[in-house]
Amino acid sequence: MNQLDLDIKNKILSARHILIVSHVRPDGDAIGSALALGLALKKAGKSVEIVLTDGIPAAFKHLPGAEMILRVPSDTEDLFITVDSADFRRIGKQFETHRKPDINIDHHVTNEQYGELNLIEADAVATASVLARHIPLWGLEIDAAIAANLATGIVTDTLGFRTSNTTPEALRQTADLMETGISLPDLYNRSLVSRTFSAARYWGAGLSSLKTLDGIVYASLRLADRDAAGYTANDDADLINVISAIDDHIVGMIFVEQPDSVKISWRTLQNGVDVSAIAKFFNGGGHKAAAGADIMGTMEEIQPLVLAKTREMLGL
Repeated sequence: MNQLDLDIKNKILSARHILIVSHVRPDGDAIGSALALGLALKKAGKSVEIVLTDGIPAAFKHLPGAEMILRVPSDTEDLFITVDSADFRRIGKQFETHRKPDINIDHHVTNEQYGELNLIEADAVATASVLARHIPLWGLEIDAAIAANLATGIVTDTLGFRTSNTTPEALRQTADLMETGISLPDLYNRSLVSRTFSAARYWGAGLSSLKTLDGIVYASLRLADRDAAGYTANDDADLINVISAIDDHIVGMIFVEQPDSVKISWRTLQNGVDVSAIAKFFNGGGHKAAAGADIMGTMEEIQPLVLAKTREMLGL
């Protein structure tokens, strides 16, 4: 065991009330990682709070421990852990005046190392993969409930093992997690395939907006589209994953209008293209193949600016 793992283990052992937080608009890896770690700590006899400022999307409410997720912390923790958030600001405005985390666990290459202890493994396919590797080193157990959350994090962040950074280790980890008795096909279907009727209608609006520019294929989702579809979440309903399957382009993008900002997601459609630096320019973050940012302003202001900078930084 290296010194970092030993330090983390010692902090966990001495803690009584542990707060776990991940980023706003949480995806499968954020939710799966937070729940897996929370359940493992609870199983070890710790008092645990899991806080996601935006709550949990309907697509992940089947996960074991989902009922534990809160939107507001009690401010009584003696150990503060963040998972899957490259930027401390991304865990939500309510934490702006909160103390910095004791432990920061992540896999984003753009992570700002904002914790007292920083376990950052940029080569890992998901934060859930980092946790699958390290939870046993900290003296914690992985049972079926924890495995279901870890597998969901790995499966969603690799889009079902389709991303270019998928590794043999990630496949082996998932096989080991399946040995606990979880159903990978069920978790896969619930997180990546199954969609509500309103989400499908929302997709329709996005697909009808598709445009192409110098190797970039992009779509726009408006607040009015969300209302018309009856879609209540504030994300893109994973439409970016559909755009990522479009042939003969270099980068896929989606612009999602928010009440006072625009959320942008980038995906590389060709090996070797790095979009993380573009997201970082706009105070976002992510990986070479997948990144995002949230920019204050209107769609009319933000979209041409971001498209121009994306073309410039990629030399298109």
